[in-house]
Amino acid sequence: MLAMSISSCATERLKDAATTQGQVRAPIALPVYPDDCRKKEPHADVAVGAELRSVLIRERAALDRQNARMGRCAAFFDDVKSRYADGR
Repeated sequence: MLAMSISSCATERLKDAATTQGQVRAPIALPVYPDDCRKKEPHADVAVGAELRSVLIRERAALDRQNARMGRCAAFFDDVKSRYADGR
């Protein structure tokens, strides 16, 4: 009787160890990186004879769009990182 209880206890430990090992080795399915994060913002067009101030305004608007995109992508990465913070 004692041998059966020791045997079943060892079997449970082996099952637990195998389950843990399988979870550690399982591949992590990361979410798809947003296409928006790969987009590059073009510079403002500069037409011959264009007023410099209007070009500067359009260029700053392009920079604002790029900075906003970078913020969204950083938030996406931070979210992914926090989901897998247990070191897996």
